[in-house]
Amino acid sequence: MNKKGLILFLLAVVCTISVNAQSHKGLRINEVMVQNDENIVDEYGNRSAWIELYNSTRRDMNMASVYITTERVAEGQKPNRDHMYLIPRGDQKTVVSHLQSIVVFADGDAEKGTLHASITLTPGVENYIAVYDSDGLSKLDEVVVPANLPAGCSYARTATIDEISLIDGHYFDPKAWTIKNGEAGSEITPGENNYVLGANDKVEKFQESDSTGIIMTVMAMAIVFLALLLLCICFQIFGKINQYYDKRAEEAKEAANAAEETPVPAATATEANAEAGNDEVIAAIAMALYQHLNAHDDENSVLTMKPHHSEWNSMATIFSQRTNLR
Repeated sequence: MNKKGLILFLLAVVCTISVNAQSHKGLRINEVMVQNDENIVDEYGNRSAWIELYNSTRRDMNMASVYITTERVAEGQKPNRDHMYLIPRGDQKTVVSHLQSIVVFADGDAEKGTLHASITLTPGVENYIAVYDSDGLSKLDEVVVPANLPAGCSYARTATIDEISLIDGHYFDPKAWTIKNGEAGSEITPGENNYVLGANDKVEKFQESDSTGIIMTVMAMAIVFLALLLLCICFQIFGKINQYYDKRAEEAKEAANAAEETPVPAATATEANAEAGNDEVIAAIAMALYQHLNAHDDENSVLTMKPHHSEWNSMATIFSQRTNLR
């Protein structure tokens, strides 16, 4: 592959990644209310029909540039963008966390804000709603709200969190939807997940088997006792470990003190004496050299002659005296 081909390949990869990053696959219509008489109000205090959009993916999704329409088109035909509402960009409200949702008010007045669509829903008739990706052609999800939907009720999915991510939004399945009237077990949940956990079967069974609470009390006391016992054992183990290391440290200290007090071995003493003898020899040699080099002291030039008495000296003296007498 030449340089030009490599550049084109990398450009194609980058474009593909960019397109996938901007895709809204996993966006689902989760709940719809056509006639809102006593449900949520918008920021202006008004009640109007609303559409809940749900992010079924495991990542954050920006729902800006998504189209919402109430106009159904035949298979293979392009939808008319003039009849669609485009969620605008630049608003942080359109960024939806994973497994979360936003509510778009279908009040026909887009001038009120980002989450106010230019489309409307009509009570008492069948309402078709579809959501398209940012290209205006790729359908993400659709729903047909039945005409018999009572006022104040919503039309919602029955899928759980795990199931909704597997739904193919290109085809509407009425079996996957239900009418909610707001009563217990049929709660209307705009902006929330539709699947609300009910009572816990295990808790209910335990409550039936222990109506007085004695078993629960005994279990709680046993857990506390076992926790305290475990802590006591841990403290005992830590104490033993500390004692062991303290004993090791004391033994090492005593060994060091004993090594300092140990007398010098015989071999070491002999070597010390030999070194001392060598020092004495060196001192003697130095003294001898000093004496040799300084053998004569400085003397004056006066010669001292002392008479030495001998027999010859006595004969000379006698001869001299006789000569003087003559």
